[in-house]
Amino acid sequence: MIDPTHILSALLFGLAGSTHCVGMCGGIAGSVAMSRGAAGSGGLPLLVAFNLGRVFSYMIAGVLMGFLGQSLASSPELTIGLRTLAALIMVVTGLYIAGWWQGAAYLERLGGHLWKRIQPISRSLLPANTLPRSLALGGLWGWLPCGLVYTTLIWAGSISDGPTGSATLMLMFGLGTLPAMMTTALLARQLRQLMQQNGVRRGAGILVMLFGLATLPWQLWLPHA
Repeated sequence: MIDPTHILSALLFGLAGSTHCVGMCGGIAGSVAMSRGAAGSGGLPLLVAFNLGRVFSYMIAGVLMGFLGQSLASSPELTIGLRTLAALIMVVTGLYIAGWWQGAAYLERLGGHLWKRIQPISRSLLPANTLPRSLALGGLWGWLPCGLVYTTLIWAGSISDGPTGSATLMLMFGLGTLPAMMTTALLARQLRQLMQQNGVRRGAGILVMLFGLATLPWQLWLPHA
């Protein structure tokens, strides 16, 4: 069973990280929201399909990372190390969200090699003016090189007990990004500017860092009396 604290942390990652998401994905989400389907439907169903595809891609990545994490957690000592790593990753992610340290951005360079192969396919889906095209575009867009997603993936693989748990945590992360992604796409520039203000980003980053420090296995590292 997944620790409720981890589920809350994954949701927090998504909510707090939305200040970063709107900068990377807000533009494409906005263009999807402004599209019109072949049957004359509005942009909201297309936007929902786009985000469903995006969240589903996070879950697939979570399954893959969960298998990796499960294979590494072969001893109690290594499990403690992975849980410590997971907590430290939360701190790194908080620094990244706040804009104080861009160490997580190095991971984006690694993902850039994969994105070079996916990007031409995503372009062929534009304009995403039907539900299938919008869903497929979101599924591909979820693989866009993003330090926030990558650090969350590593965290999920380190903290979960297998692919199911990791996929669940990535689902919660994706759901956490939905409020900002949906509202910034529909309400456009003003809300997007608010989400990207330094004070908002720093507050969200600090909150994630505090969660990371709180989840460190202090009792396992400190000497017993």
